[in-house]
Order: sequence, then structure tokens, then C-alpha cells
Amino acid sequence: MAEPSVADQLAAVVPASLQADAAGAWRLAGAWTRQGLVGLAGRLPPPPAAGAAVLIDGSGLTGFDSAGAWVLRQWLAGQTAQARWQGWSAPWQALAQLAVAAEVPPPAQPPRPGPVRGLGLATLRGLGQAQALLAFIGQVALAAAGVLAHPRRLRLRSVLHHVQIGGFAALPIVGLMSFLVGVVVAYQGADQLRHYGANIFVVELVGYAMLREFAPLMTAIIIAGRSGSSYAAQIGTMVVTEEVDAMRTLGIAPLEQLVLPRLLALAIALPLLTVWADITGVFGGMVMARTQLGIGFHEFLDRFGVELRGASLLVGLGKSLVFAGVIALIGCFQGFRTRGSADSVGRQTTMAVVQAIFLVIVVDAVFSVVFNWLDL
Repeated sequence: MAEPSVADQLAAVVPASLQADAAGAWRLAGAWTRQGLVGLAGRLPPPPAAGAAVLIDGSGLTGFDSAGAWVLRQWLAGQTAQARWQGWSAPWQALAQLAVAAEVPPPAQPPRPGPVRGLGLATLRGLGQAQALLAFIGQVALAAAGVLAHPRRLRLRSVLHHVQIGGFAALPIVGLMSFLVGVVVAYQGADQLRHYGANIFVVELVGYAMLREFAPLMTAIIIAGRSGSSYAAQIGTMVVTEEVDAMRTLGIAPLEQLVLPRLLALAIALPLLTVWADITGVFGGMVMARTQLGIGFHEFLDRFGVELRGASLLVGLGKSLVFAGVIALIGCFQGFRTRGSADSVGRQTTMAVVQAIFLVIVVDAVFSVVFNWLDL
């Protein structure tokens, strides 16, 4: 027996219809499919009144698919709150109910905060982050006390590793930067001192500027960009990959294993880098003093040893020690605040660098005021 042709199949499809019966029910009949719906749009009656009870009878259906569900949805025009279903097969009724279900409007967007409210929210966020940082510092202090009580818990190999990465590897960039700063300070000062016949005072200018201010500050800024960012990225990645959670599960204290070695390593490396920056910065000033003012190296070093007090070197080293604590704590703190994605790692790394540099400059300003009061 030959299979029916496509034309025969289309001829056998009962056209879809929609009519109201004597009881007030809306009766669907025929094939509410893509083929049976041809021409139905011009025969559809007006939809029921808004809020009226609607009884939809599907006992006369010979077919029903997504095309029919879409037409039914458009005809009801959202008036489906009081719809009742009668005579439908279970699969067709489920499809129809899914199609004509009342749409849930999206939640209204909250109004954008005004400038005053935005300032208040930013202030609250800043205070919350400051509170979290203070809590983190307290936790690190407790972890440090535990390590002091049990020194064998400190990972010396990790400390030496971070000294090598954060200190020794930074020698070239710190030395070059400090040398150029020394050159600039001497060059800018030489032009002014020459007018007053005070060429020799370029020694004090370079010495005090490098030992007390530029060497510790610029070195700290470079290390904040190198080590502060790496601390945040490393710990943040461990948080995302749940390595920190695994450490806690195994009874390993993350602060002892991740924070204290980095903090101690930077406290060792940054003062040493500051001394290196002092040497290269003063050497840069010597080169420029000889080139611009004719002051020989021997004369420069003689006056440098006589006029500059050892307190200037100690001031710079004291600053660098505090800067090291700020950079390490901020980097580790932001790393632990990472939440669940690579985007969060990048965001917290950026915040670590920005906040570390900002706080280093703030602390340096505080030191300047305090040392001025103490006449140091």
C-alpha cells in the first residue's frame, strides 16, 4: 500500500477552530498545529473580558503543538488568571498551561543613589573594609604569637623563598630607579646652588633626600607593585581553587603558612633593598655632582661622612620596616577577600596595589610630621 503524499496528509488535517458553546466555554477543535492553524487568525473571536472566568475546553482537539500554544497565548492576551481547563489530554494541557501562564514582570530596578547617598554608601564600604583589615591584623598578631611560642611552626624555607623572590630579584629595578632619582635630585639642585656659589651643598641635598625620603619611599612603591600584587594574586588563586579551605580541613592554619612567611620575608628584604637604594641613589648624585659642579668623588664622600648623621640612615630603615608590614598585610588581606572567580582575583590584586601604595604614602607623611616634632 502506497504511503499518502504530503498533499493527502495536509488534506486530512482538520482545520483548527475556536468557538464559544452554549454554556459559555471556549471550545477548541481540530488540529491546533502548524498545518491546521492556516487561516485561523481571521476567524478568531474577540478574547474574553479582562478578569472574567474562562473555561477552555480541549475535548475536540485532534492535535496540539507549540504553534497552537503560541496562538492560544496571543488570543488570551494575558487574561489567564481565571482560566480553567476541561477535556484536555495531560501532555497538551501541560503545554497549553506553560504557554499561557501569566508572565511575572521583572523586578523594578532600584533607583540610582544620589550623590549624597552614594558618598554615604562609599563611606560605609570603606569603614567596613577598615574594620575587616583591623580584624585581619589581629588574627595575624595571634598567629605570630603562636609561632613565637612554637618557633618550629615557622616555615623558614618559605621565608627564604620569598626573600629571594621579593628582595634579590628586585635588586636591578630598585638600583636603576634609585640611581636615576639621585641623578635627578642632584641635577635639579645643581642649577639652583650654582647661582649662589653653594655647589658643595649638593652633598647634603642628595644625602638627606635619598636616605630619609626617596630611597625608602620609592623602594616601597616598587615592592608594593611587585610583591603586594603577587601576594594578593597567589592567595586569591588559592582561595578560588579551594586550597585554603583544604588547608583548614587538614588542620593547617592558613595565616601561619601563607601570611607570616611573606610578612617576615618582606620585613627582611625591604630594609636591605632600601640600603641598596641609598647606595645607588647617592652614587647617581655623585656622578651628577662631578659632571655639573666639578665636585670629585673623594670630596663628595668626605663631606657626606661629616655632614650626614647616622640618624638619617636609621630613619629610612625604620620607615622601610613599617612599609614592609603595610605592603605584606594589605596584599595578603586582599588575597583572602577573593571570592570565586578569576575576575575577583584581578579586582583584589588591583585593590591590593592601590591601597598599599596609598597607605605607604600616608604613613610616610605621618612619619615626616612625627620626625619633625622629635627633631630627628
